[in-house]
Amino acid sequence: MAREFVVSISNSTVISTTTLALILPASGPNPSLDFLRFWVGQNANATSAQQRINLRTQISSWPTCAAFTPKKLKQAEPNASVITGFVSNTLAGAGINATVEGAGTTAIIWEDTFNVLNGWLFVPTPPEIINMPSNPPVTVATAMGLEMQFPSTPATLTGWAWGLTFREC
Repeated sequence: MAREFVVSISNSTVISTTTLALILPASGPNPSLDFLRFWVGQNANATSAQQRINLRTQISSWPTCAAFTPKKLKQAEPNASVITGFVSNTLAGAGINATVEGAGTTAIIWEDTFNVLNGWLFVPTPPEIINMPSNPPVTVATAMGLEMQFPSTPATLTGWAWGLTFREC
């Protein structure tokens, strides 16, 4: 059985341009992560507006986020994820809703825009699945995480819901 987990939040307030979710894979020999689904929605506004969103990698000096422990999708799965909740600079960590952006090197994987009335859903086809290998066990300085991020400030900052689904493989 595949070990699949979800990181999600609802009815949240974001601060300007912000990292919505950050996942830092564990160091080897732990499993790599396949990211299967990403989504964003908003419930506090009835006005049509476009919003930019990015999926990107970041190396070291990550954002300061609220800790979030991934939830199991398959309830019969006896083990928790190797990813746990963290605030910043911890391998094998998941964080949401950054309060301070990190200064590490970033590289955009996927850029998109969506209308806030419709929300955004990205379910990559199998050839497009984003895979993050386990991080090198030597140093946190070269470790890489995957972020879902608003690169521009939303017109409305309240009422946001977002999440992602990943598989440990």
